[in-house]
Amino acid sequence: MMQQPRTQRAAANLYSRMGVQGGVETANPHRLVLMLMQGAIDRLAMAKGAMKNRDISTKGQMISKVMTIIGGLRGSLDMDLEAGRGGEISANLYSLYDYMERRLLDANVKNDVVLLDEVSELMVAIKSAWENIA
Repeated sequence: MMQQPRTQRAAANLYSRMGVQGGVETANPHRLVLMLMQGAIDRLAMAKGAMKNRDISTKGQMISKVMTIIGGLRGSLDMDLEAGRGGEISANLYSLYDYMERRLLDANVKNDVVLLDEVSELMVAIKSAWENIA
């Protein structure tokens, strides 16, 4: 049996910890990233619903899970500029993920649905671009 690359194993483990089932073990790295992004989008919607319903506990749990996913996505970026793999795209994504995490912290503290929507829109845009990569 072929061993999974470290990044793929890390993404699979993160996805499993987020409580999602189905296809993780056989998914390629590209598919795992898409699954993580969709998981973040789904949890942002749950956080928004919890925020509107004044369910502080669920809101905090969902925002925390989104931040864990974003941290995992940021950690999986190839920042090796010398090998020509990471480059400007990885650096830009790293900064964007950092920005998204800061916005989530603000959203949690301020109970601001608009900030959750902003992060969700950013994640949808990144996911859409990722889907177009063959």
